[in-house]
Amino acid sequence: MESQGGTVPDPAEVTEIAHETAAVLVGTGRATDDPELTARLVALVDELGLSTVAELWADRPARSLPGALWRLYALREWVQRSPEEASADYAAGIRFTDVNHAVAGVAEPPGPAELRELTDSILRGVFSGDFAVALQRAAAFCRVVAAGRADRAHTTDVQDREAASAQTKRAASMLSTAEDLEANARLWHAGELI
Repeated sequence: MESQGGTVPDPAEVTEIAHETAAVLVGTGRATDDPELTARLVALVDELGLSTVAELWADRPARSLPGALWRLYALREWVQRSPEEASADYAAGIRFTDVNHAVAGVAEPPGPAELRELTDSILRGVFSGDFAVALQRAAAFCRVVAAGRADRAHTTDVQDREAASAQTKRAASMLSTAEDLEANARLWHAGELI
């Protein structure tokens, strides 16, 4: 991220850019009733690339507007790139998380196409629905996936302890993401998500 003078911006500038771009993106999306614009905003990573979005928002606090957007776009990108893995994790977690499965709102049966539609629907909700509900749905999705990963790790443990350990860490990471998204939903309701 180089400024016009060819120098790297200082941390305060980076923070300001991250928060301003997030606010402009959400504000623009929420200020219009244009389905075409909403579709473009949902597919932002398809157009800009995940690395560009990561450069803007990945290092921001998890409990901030840019942090929330980064997590939502990263979830969508994961489902787009690894739909079978996402579907397997999600399906394995349903039996442990009935309520979260209902909150997430995935069509039945939850296969790759249904999960792709879910992540798109969550992002559409950011721009044309209740942002807090979109965050809660994403958090519920993450909780189901975390439970599925933990269950799959338990099954894998007998065959490959290293793979099971990695899967368990990924489950914990997804659970942490769920907690951050839930906190962001509360912050949005309080008018404090910046």
